[in-house]
Amino acid sequence: MAYTDSRLSAVRLFRKIKTGWIYASSTFVGNFLIALFLTYLFRKLGYGVDVNYVFFLSILAVGLWITEAIPPFAVGIFTIAGLLLGFGTDFIKTEINTPVEMYLGTWTSNVIWLLLGGFFLAEGMHQVGLDKSLFRFTLRRFGRKPNQLLLGLMLTTALGSMVMSNTATTAMMVSSVLPIAHLMGRDSPFTKALLIGIPAAATLGGMGTIIGSTPNAIAVGALQEKGISITFVEWMAFGLPTALISIYIFWKFLIRKLDFSEVEIDWSSLISNSPDINRFERNSVIFTLILTVSMWLTEPVHGVPIAATSAIPIVLLTIFQVIKAEDVRRLPWDTLMLVAGGLALGIAMVEVGLTDIVMDRINTLSIATVGVAAIFAIIGVLISNIMSNTAASSILVPLALSLPGLWGFTVPLIVALSCSCALLLPVSTPSNAISFSTGMIAQKDFRPGGLLMIGVGPLLAFLVVLLYGYFFIQ
Repeated sequence: MAYTDSRLSAVRLFRKIKTGWIYASSTFVGNFLIALFLTYLFRKLGYGVDVNYVFFLSILAVGLWITEAIPPFAVGIFTIAGLLLGFGTDFIKTEINTPVEMYLGTWTSNVIWLLLGGFFLAEGMHQVGLDKSLFRFTLRRFGRKPNQLLLGLMLTTALGSMVMSNTATTAMMVSSVLPIAHLMGRDSPFTKALLIGIPAAATLGGMGTIIGSTPNAIAVGALQEKGISITFVEWMAFGLPTALISIYIFWKFLIRKLDFSEVEIDWSSLISNSPDINRFERNSVIFTLILTVSMWLTEPVHGVPIAATSAIPIVLLTIFQVIKAEDVRRLPWDTLMLVAGGLALGIAMVEVGLTDIVMDRINTLSIATVGVAAIFAIIGVLISNIMSNTAASSILVPLALSLPGLWGFTVPLIVALSCSCALLLPVSTPSNAISFSTGMIAQKDFRPGGLLMIGVGPLLAFLVVLLYGYFFIQ
């Protein structure tokens, strides 16, 4: 019977591989036709060719991001190619002479370099085993009582996610607690708390810094195009409180919903000796990490842009031979492609005036601006639960930039933070997917915390960012 089940699974997988291109191509064509139809209707409003063309590309990109007919990074490349075709050739007769360099320039924007520096730091920390050290550090600092240990693991995860990718942080923290999960069993409330709390802390903790989550970088990059620069420290002024308060609320929610205060754990079978690590390489990574983060934090003092200081880990970690050529090939280059495409689409929407048109329509509604801002935040967290939060922020941030006055500065930031509060489903974030893949937790276990953050996350981001924006503008 087991053999029959395995054979049937193999057959289904084979068919999926053989026919996957049919789904992808038909979905792509379907999105293309839908975008054409909606653009045909949009043309009747009487706007120029350039506006209609960017509208078509925007609808097509949104459809491809939602349906994943092609990978998200491919949508980014396709979007840039479409903009170059429309504004860099005579194939489409646009009404404005937009320099195509601004779309190609997103590949080398400050945001891209900042993310790349973060990727090198994350890879270096993994290479020397600092990820495994985090678990032992947490035990020493927070003790072995379940409630305190969960809080410690969540805070450690959040700290890691502020300088590393949320996915990488979750992967290393989940692997470090799996022995506890296996020892307690999948029905233990402490197992559920660990495998829900850690991915949530990674996602929420990413709000703390610019490099902690891709939507943060997208918002900073979009504001920079508008002439508003946000330094590393300035982001932390509102991002860090939002992240820490969100994590505390989520922790309190878990310990009340899942009563595991009386759980007993046999630590003797869990604490093992760490493998031998090259001390020079380990110290090199620690030195590079401290130097890079210090330069990011003190940008207002020395004046060196964070994009320039992002070269520090790229140069030092390769000089110290911590990261080699084969390690560089494993970096998430697809994320950079996606971000570049999203930034290019946002620039195009602003350049041709599409964002102004959308916001003019919104302003005709009998809703106060504060209500519009709240709608943006809610839409951000809702669609991030069913699609990439990077894609969601790429769609909403350019629109939010067109809001008047203070709102045009604060709402893009609120949207970015709200997109990091999507925790409802295993597919809502890669961190949830990693935890779900252990087989120790069910899909329904994510729902209560996910529903909580749909309400609490945007509200908290709204309040903290508005408070910061008020004093920043003043």
